[in-house]
Amino acid sequence: MDFANQIILVSAGLITFAIFAGVLSSRIGAPLLLVFLAFGMLAGQDGPGGIVFNDFGVAYFVGSFALALILFDGGLRTSRQTINRAFGPSVILATLGVVLTAALVGLAAKLIFGFGWTEAFLLGAIVGSTDAAAVFFLLHLHGLRLKPRVAATLELESGINDPMAIFLTLALVGVAVHGQNVADIGGALDLVWDFLWQMLGGLIFGVIGGYAVLSAINRLQLSSGLYPILAGALGLVVFAFTQTAGASGFLAIFIAGFILGNNPHRATTEISRFSDGFAWLAQIIMFLMMGLLVTPSALLPILLPALGVAFFLIFIARPFAILACIWPFKFTLRETAFVSWVGLRGAVPIFLGTIPVLSGVEGAETLFSVAYVIVLASLVLQGWTVPYAARLAEVELPPRPAPSRRVELDLPAGKGKSVVAYTVDPMSLLLRRGVNRLPLPAGTTVISVMRDGVVRTEGFDQGVEPGDVVMMLTSAEMIPTLDRLFGARRVRGQTKEAGTVDFLLDSTARAALVADMYGLAFEPEERELTLEEFMRSRLGKNIKEGARTRVGEVELIALQVSDGAVRQVGLDLDPPPRESSLSQVRARAKGGLRSLKELFIADPSGPF
Repeated sequence: MDFANQIILVSAGLITFAIFAGVLSSRIGAPLLLVFLAFGMLAGQDGPGGIVFNDFGVAYFVGSFALALILFDGGLRTSRQTINRAFGPSVILATLGVVLTAALVGLAAKLIFGFGWTEAFLLGAIVGSTDAAAVFFLLHLHGLRLKPRVAATLELESGINDPMAIFLTLALVGVAVHGQNVADIGGALDLVWDFLWQMLGGLIFGVIGGYAVLSAINRLQLSSGLYPILAGALGLVVFAFTQTAGASGFLAIFIAGFILGNNPHRATTEISRFSDGFAWLAQIIMFLMMGLLVTPSALLPILLPALGVAFFLIFIARPFAILACIWPFKFTLRETAFVSWVGLRGAVPIFLGTIPVLSGVEGAETLFSVAYVIVLASLVLQGWTVPYAARLAEVELPPRPAPSRRVELDLPAGKGKSVVAYTVDPMSLLLRRGVNRLPLPAGTTVISVMRDGVVRTEGFDQGVEPGDVVMMLTSAEMIPTLDRLFGARRVRGQTKEAGTVDFLLDSTARAALVADMYGLAFEPEERELTLEEFMRSRLGKNIKEGARTRVGEVELIALQVSDGAVRQVGLDLDPPPRESSLSQVRARAKGGLRSLKELFIADPSGPF
């Protein structure tokens, strides 16, 4: 009884102190995951804590459980837009990229340590994949916002490349332990079949399991607190069943989370928050346990050569693999360099390092120690510098306004619909001069507006004032747009992501209708035009996608242009600072489509 109480006390104390240490470390910019790992080492047998933990079997079990929960949460938060933006480069990086990285690191390990070829390539396989947990948390913890395709590539790559690393590790362990010969045709075919089943099986079970989880959540009538538990439990069932079938359970549970997160379902908010909390707990436990597992004194004899392998991985192997894999996808050189730099290694290589030890591979303890040093070097060197690298590579975007006063409620039979309430910020976009209506995204309905304790359920076209509480019915995908509308405007001097708009408008809509709906200050003669005609009158016949024209304090953007006609128009309520008058004259005169007189009539806010 006392022993059980001590275990609970020590476990809870370690988690609590790790969180406090993480809060303090954030003030100096230290990666939170590195803090958890270091705290585990300090609590271990060589540190002040003196806790002796050397059970690789328990570490493998807990690591599998924790990684599955982290990937499930990662799938929940991966949108279809992420898949659409980065499917091609991410899949290539998650397969060919891992193989190239493992091969190059294996060559370096052979030269530096003198390992046998099997052991050298086994080390390469162990550290060949980026860590989903490290990437997800380090990119989002401090609100770092990147260019959409860059962020999508990094997140999707880290979410789906673990199966390849696990497959390579298990295959090379089989070669090392059982002497499997992959040089003959039979051995090679077995390896290819095993790989195909790992990938295809994980995909098939993930899709089937994901829709089964979705169906169960939407059909069962439960207390709202039980839905998150049901989602997590069913996700683990998908993982375990797929693993038992010999396929990749890690890929399956990621796909199951993705399907659940991208389809309407009950208890959306509860499941999201519960999964986020459990993913944090799993992350803390996994890094603390991996920190306890290593003996720092055992790292000293191999520290320098291990750092040599780590630097080779960071500065040569990863950049070469990235350049070879994504050059066909037209990433800029700066974007390619940043994707290369964010090849973060975390708990997964340490977790994979336990497999050779459990399988009895000769020299497995050395492989585990080297992998540990590589992870430490990656978290210190790369993890500490991700924000600076983003700014240097010019892939960082301004943070979105934080909706600090948003309350969100799921409907009892919500199916993706939520009731949200916002307190209007004094610097909200809705309070801009000239916007006297409530311009809300499609599918959003205002339920009520409360001002000074009085609830108003009609007359919403009169606009809102600071401090008003606006309650609306909306869908989950519209919440980011509402966050931006009700949040504070961006700080003066901040850059803005190219192409960012607040609303999409039909180019065939009459300007008068749009003006009445959104409070735009069109000239009287312009109100009778369609938006397409208005854009032509302002910008000429040869309109390019992304071309902008200002209407009062807002801007209209030509988002889609085909056959010389504007098909879709975007409305930007908070446009970048306008160009100088001379720049406007030069830009518009270049087209030769409007006279100087027409220019200043259409833009009465010009210098004259």
